[in-house]
Amino acid sequence: MKKQLKTGKHKLRLWTGKEADGSINTTTPGKVPKEERGELERLEKLQNKYERGQIQRVDWLDRLAFKAMEKIKERESIKNGSTHVYIVVDFCSFEHRVVFQESGANFVIPSPIASTNELVTVWDPEVGKINPSEHKQLKLARSLTRGIIDRDLKPSCTERKSIQRILKYPPTRTLSGEEKQLLWKFRFSLMSEKRALTKFLRCVEWSDVQEAKQALELMGKWETIDVSDALELLSSVFESEEVRAYAVTVLERADDEELQCYLLQLVQALRFERSDKSRLSHFLVQRSLRNIELASFLRWYVTVELHDPAYARRFYCTYEILQESMLKLGAGANGDEDGFKLWQSLERQTELTAQLCSIMRDVRNVRGGTQKKIEKLRHLLSGLLSELTYFDEPIRSPLAPRVLITGIIPSESSIFKSALHPLRLAFRTASGGSCKIIFKKGDDLRQDQLVIQMVSLMDRLLKLENLDLHLTPYRVLATGHDEGMMEFIPSKSLAQILSEHRSITSYLQKFHPDEDGPFGITATCLETFIKSCAGYSVITYILGIGDRHLDNLLLQDDGRLFHVDFGFILGRDPKPFPPPMKLCKEMVEAMGGAESQYYTRFKSYCCEAYNILRKSSNLVLNLFHLMAGSNIPDIASDPEKGILKLQEKFRLDLDDEESIHFFQDLINESVSALFPQMVETIHRWAQYWR
Repeated sequence: MKKQLKTGKHKLRLWTGKEADGSINTTTPGKVPKEERGELERLEKLQNKYERGQIQRVDWLDRLAFKAMEKIKERESIKNGSTHVYIVVDFCSFEHRVVFQESGANFVIPSPIASTNELVTVWDPEVGKINPSEHKQLKLARSLTRGIIDRDLKPSCTERKSIQRILKYPPTRTLSGEEKQLLWKFRFSLMSEKRALTKFLRCVEWSDVQEAKQALELMGKWETIDVSDALELLSSVFESEEVRAYAVTVLERADDEELQCYLLQLVQALRFERSDKSRLSHFLVQRSLRNIELASFLRWYVTVELHDPAYARRFYCTYEILQESMLKLGAGANGDEDGFKLWQSLERQTELTAQLCSIMRDVRNVRGGTQKKIEKLRHLLSGLLSELTYFDEPIRSPLAPRVLITGIIPSESSIFKSALHPLRLAFRTASGGSCKIIFKKGDDLRQDQLVIQMVSLMDRLLKLENLDLHLTPYRVLATGHDEGMMEFIPSKSLAQILSEHRSITSYLQKFHPDEDGPFGITATCLETFIKSCAGYSVITYILGIGDRHLDNLLLQDDGRLFHVDFGFILGRDPKPFPPPMKLCKEMVEAMGGAESQYYTRFKSYCCEAYNILRKSSNLVLNLFHLMAGSNIPDIASDPEKGILKLQEKFRLDLDDEESIHFFQDLINESVSALFPQMVETIHRWAQYWR
């Protein structure tokens, strides 16, 4: 007898049609007799221990174990059938064991420590608990009566250095108790330091009403933070409605162009709000009413999230607010159109995508090769679906809402030769020109959309520092969880170029010949090629883009190189041993080899771009942090790990000079592997491109 109070779940057998036998050697035992116990009973016993906290929790391992247990249960129940009826009694569980004790000493003797190598379980009731003396000291140190003293406190030289070190921490880093205490102690002297606000708000004990009240008062008087820091306050870390509302007031300072750079993440941040009709959702709608481009993208970003059952209601609520607010707009509020016409122009985008999905189904069902499918597509557009050749009214392009499209040109529309048969459609525009888009069904474009948004943002950050690396952030829009469209950029894959022209140099010579220029190419064209190679080398390294091969590296005839197809990000790659820098041998050869002056210039652009982007590391990390709750595959699988991998790429422990040396070494190592005659090193990186 253990003399312990029963806790947790207990499975008891019921004996149908029998009267209970209360004797010691009972004929109607509640517990399954030892001789009848099998694997199922052993697993149930372990599960009980797990639920009572007697087995350590390891999330990823537990998920696997429970799946295996379910399969065993199914197998056992099929094998044995349901011959017995059971009742499961769930007793209350307590933090500590409850022991029965008669007057006198407690006779529960711990297990004797054996001389064998067996593990001995020692029960320590204080593990994981707050130390009461430390907690009391903390409360006294942070008591509001100390506010009078703290107001005049100034940090010493050592303390200031510690504070500056803390302020440089990335937004993903958790502050220790001592660091929180240090920032709280000198909160008054830090109010003129705008970078310190987000760190200070992480120190606040929000469950303490008085402390929270003082923190909010200080927040109102603090030096106004930058828009990039306001994004941090909209993450899941900050639950206070006042803090989140403050972040929105800071965002109001951003112009439309900057706001569009962050719109994708701001829509995801709605998941972390306390209510469906939050300050953030109203802000996004109000700004969209003044800018049709923002309105169109907000509507699409919200529509795609309606497939998420956990948050569908919240996103639908924002959709409704946008619809109601736009329909109330009077004539002339946005150009010549009234709110009703504006909303109709956005709804027609959805109708268009639905028709394109229908066309894709019809075309896929056509037997025969790609040419047969192309003929069917053009026949449909010219015949049955001729209303798509000339629209009744112009439709705003979902990819570029300021562009009005008036119909599809059948003769210029085609189908790509691939498993999903994406459509390449040429649209007439109201201005008399044309634009080409690719429409895909059966592929989730949300990850591609995120990567291209990051390329576009990084291009903007580089240009703000007067560095134009001729990047190609083509537009991508997911219009559903398995459909979407992207801008078509006339270009050829490196695989195609090398098979037709044998080298990148001879391809560029065809379009930009110059006898006096480097390698017989105009200097401008080669410079464009080198700059775009540098830009994408840095960006693909930071974002951990995987699965690079000669088919998803594209080249335009003006020398701009760009990447497509981002199915693997944040370090994931289907191939083993991916090189840190995604540079192929043919790209280096087009620069004149690893010894040429042009290759040296390429390395210089790489290092310059890397240092510029490192300055904005907090902005990039904050944007990815807001995506933590999204359904993007490579983030959803393990958001914390993904963001830490991204943080590592910035090497925030190095200064600018050290980071240049680090990045040059990185390029040299990757390139050395491509040219075995130079240095016989890491063969596996060279194998990556084969």
